[in-house]
Amino acid sequence: MTVREIRVFGDPVLRTVCAPIETIDDGVRALVDDLIDSVKVPGRAGVAAPQIGVALRAFSYNIDGDIGYVLNPVLTEVRGDPVPTGEGCLSVPGLWHDALRHPWARVEGIDLDGNPVVIEGEGLMAQALQHETDHLDGKVYLSRLAPETRRVAMRQVRESDWF
Repeated sequence: MTVREIRVFGDPVLRTVCAPIETIDDGVRALVDDLIDSVKVPGRAGVAAPQIGVALRAFSYNIDGDIGYVLNPVLTEVRGDPVPTGEGCLSVPGLWHDALRHPWARVEGIDLDGNPVVIEGEGLMAQALQHETDHLDGKVYLSRLAPETRRVAMRQVRESDWF
């Protein structure tokens, strides 16, 4: 079991638009194992590859005991107007703010055998799908905050002991 260290805000890999996975090889299989092991830590809903230092399009999720992964995910559909949703991030430890998220989302990608994968849901699943695909596009949830809330959050980041 390999639980990988989570990269924190300020690490350049978190601002990197991740490359698609072109070939499923032993390295990609090991990445998926590490993502699954890393998301199984209690209190974690998702871990994206850049959060463990890998700039590839992959993430794992752990929502209500449903644990899985997706390679080359694309957010293909959202429903409902974005609403403020309490959100935190492993890469921004200790902060919790309302981010704007759609109440329903669908992600499409592939599995380790190259088979199509569709993950969809509402509530926490929708939030996680949007949050993790944002990571793969080089964004952290702070970019989803209202301007005044973002200013407060950035002050908290600067004052944190981990930044």
